[in-house]
Amino acid sequence: MAQDLLDVTFAALADPTRRAILARLARGEATVTELAEPFAMSQPAISKHLKVLERAGLVARGRDAQRRPCRLVAQPLKNANEWIGGYRRYWDEAFTELDLVLEGEIQHSERRGETD
Repeated sequence: MAQDLLDVTFAALADPTRRAILARLARGEATVTELAEPFAMSQPAISKHLKVLERAGLVARGRDAQRRPCRLVAQPLKNANEWIGGYRRYWDEAFTELDLVLEGEIQHSERRGETD
């Protein structure tokens, strides 16, 4: 189940327009009209992107009188970040090992230079 949610999250994040929408919503609620402003696309096209984001649980729509503001739901992003965190540890360890190898090479090179 958690893997399915992760798949849907990453699929939603794969599109640059949807990432831009999330970036805008990170600054606060916005209507579809407000979200559509910076894009050269129609409101229905923006609505389709919002539906993908809603299915991924990344966006929720409210009701405020005549307005239906959208807001960011950050939990799926937290879950994705935690998954990526496992790979961050892998790379940290790999870079630490590389540092040790390079340090040994530098010391070896310096010793060779001293004996020449």
